[in-house]
Amino acid sequence: MQFVKVASGALCPAGIYSAARRPVGCFVSQRRAAATSEETTVIRVPRYIQKRLENVKQTRGKNKINTIRAGKLLIQSRNPNLNQSTGYVLGKFEPANLCSKGWKHDKSFGDYFTINNIKTVAPFVTENHEDDVEQKASVTFRKLHICEELVETLDRLNITSPTTVQLRTIPKVMKGHNILCAAETGSGKTLSYLLPIVHRLQANKELHAGSDKTIRTLVLVPSRELAEQVAGVSRTLCAPFGMLTRTLGGGRGVGHIKMVLKSSHPDILVATPGALVKALRRRCLDLSELNFFVVDEADTMFDPSFCNMLEFILLHTNIARNHKETQGPNSKTQLLVVGATFPGGVGEVLGQMTDLGSIVIIKSKMLHFLMPHVKQTFLKVKGADKILELQQALKLLQQEKGGGAALIFCNKSSTVNWLGYSLEELGVRHVRLQGEMPAAVRAGIFNSFQKGMVDVLICTDIASRGLDTSRVRLVVNYDFPESHTDYIHRAGRVGRAGGLEDGEVLCFVTHPWDVELVQKIEITARRRTSLPGLESDIHEPKPPVVEVQE
Repeated sequence: MQFVKVASGALCPAGIYSAARRPVGCFVSQRRAAATSEETTVIRVPRYIQKRLENVKQTRGKNKINTIRAGKLLIQSRNPNLNQSTGYVLGKFEPANLCSKGWKHDKSFGDYFTINNIKTVAPFVTENHEDDVEQKASVTFRKLHICEELVETLDRLNITSPTTVQLRTIPKVMKGHNILCAAETGSGKTLSYLLPIVHRLQANKELHAGSDKTIRTLVLVPSRELAEQVAGVSRTLCAPFGMLTRTLGGGRGVGHIKMVLKSSHPDILVATPGALVKALRRRCLDLSELNFFVVDEADTMFDPSFCNMLEFILLHTNIARNHKETQGPNSKTQLLVVGATFPGGVGEVLGQMTDLGSIVIIKSKMLHFLMPHVKQTFLKVKGADKILELQQALKLLQQEKGGGAALIFCNKSSTVNWLGYSLEELGVRHVRLQGEMPAAVRAGIFNSFQKGMVDVLICTDIASRGLDTSRVRLVVNYDFPESHTDYIHRAGRVGRAGGLEDGEVLCFVTHPWDVELVQKIEITARRRTSLPGLESDIHEPKPPVVEVQE
């Protein structure tokens, strides 16, 4: 193509600015036109066209973000140009070239990207107060002043070193402080409160020798399955001391509640909110002399669906204002709030019962971050193809990864049932767990899964909160979760303390409304920041607005 020189000094195609077809506003000098044919034709280009050409040049000449360096890949995509290595961290204001940018379009089906695991061991196992791994290796439960019987019980369970959350929480609980503990899933929060509670119950046993009808510890959890699990851990720790642990779950009548509390009251009661409210209204138990009140999975317990019941229960307790009131024979109740995220109303509820300034907040450094030790794959797939992709993933788990358990999450109970029928036709042995099942059936199902009698569990989010899934190697989001909180809890079923190290999460992305959440997760991974919209602090309640009448 031939070019001519224009007045601005730029080169333009000769066919566009020819003498036969001149653009409007371009004027050729008459004097130059009369010159010889060997001279260059000069064309005056209007200002708005010059600016348009400059903008095109800037856009085309813009340097693409090179996020690939030598070393392991953090983001691995179908399109290699969108990969990002672990040695590159996207800046706060640096634009991100997302793998999932065009996933709302139908042509994106079949696309995928993976957030690779950049660590082999969970951060809550390796880090400590001063981030000194060598110093942490020398810390044992004995140095946390846990009694010898409990240390020996932990040794039999092959638990020798405390995790980070246990290192930070146990000393504060032993001193009697009200605690708000925010740590990632699978970091050992259950032992962080049960160990010091059992230790102190045994140490103060002589002070309460004559009161057999008083419950000393209450652990409040959102589901029956989690209640049985926490109670199982408590029974193991209480066995050397002869202390009694019982559960109080919903789904049963008042007769069952009276039967549980009929004889001598347990030292530790693990209950769900609905069942406990029934017991309190019928005066089956008294919480006035309670020593410890634990609110586990606080992000669920302070949710609007449970918040009113939680306030009712708190009104029947005598929460201490500071750690001095938790000591001695006439001690008040020590409050322990444990969870991964906290809704905005937690400060308003707790502010009515205790001094918020006296609550010790223990927060994990990796809270709300994507787990760096778990591989997470996102696949844009049509709804009709999900069952085949699932079957392929389960085959890969058994054949190439040496087996292991799999958790398959669905958003609705009807999807759990339908997917179960489909896997039956494909010859995949499994069990199902969803909220519409009777309480006794649900308990038996999850118990069989934990004991290894079956390796595939199809479930709703009822199995995503707090349950021990150390056998799980693969989590499949058959239906993509509806929020960041649900994603964190589902993905937290793998890579847990004491569990398998090579856990993996596989997410099926089908609907356009799923893509926005996927893009936020991808940006979070590229920038190495926490997921947006999640809280881990308590805020002072706003003062009431007083209307002044004129």
